[in-house]
Amino acid sequence: MGKIIFILGGARSGKSTYALELAKKHKKVVFIATCQALDKEMAERIKLHKKIRPQGWQTFEEPYKVADLLDKFKVKFPVVLMDCLTLLVSNLMLKGLKEETIVNEVNNILAVLKKINGKAIIVSNEVGLGIVPNTKLGRDFRDIAGKVNQLVAGKSDEVFFMVSGIPTKIKG
Repeated sequence: MGKIIFILGGARSGKSTYALELAKKHKKVVFIATCQALDKEMAERIKLHKKIRPQGWQTFEEPYKVADLLDKFKVKFPVVLMDCLTLLVSNLMLKGLKEETIVNEVNNILAVLKKINGKAIIVSNEVGLGIVPNTKLGRDFRDIAGKVNQLVAGKSDEVFFMVSGIPTKIKG
């Protein structure tokens, strides 16, 4: 049965760095990147993120169907690192998918990860500590991201909350 580690925190809190540190303890890692380069600045960020990953890792860029991707190669790696859940939610929302479909995708991801014989690390942004967004899309995003964060935290074996680069274990 797979072990799920969930790492969340605010923007620039050190989530991805901590996730990489945990994963680097293993030689064989699958890295699932959900980010899309929709502009030049994001393309540069993606390029920098790729440079800091160990070369032996297998990277998949999948902005929508993470559960299908995981199921396809039946994860024969000791570690799967997905960065990040909130970008996946954003991608699915901008594709026009509704909350129920997004929650189903996340449930499917968790179901596949629980079946693997290894460890999964999922990174996400905590979106509930700021102001209420002033647009419906922003509020919908916050609500759906909060819901899937609760879902993943509930099914994770360990949960860490990052503050200024410091991981605080809040579950497990």
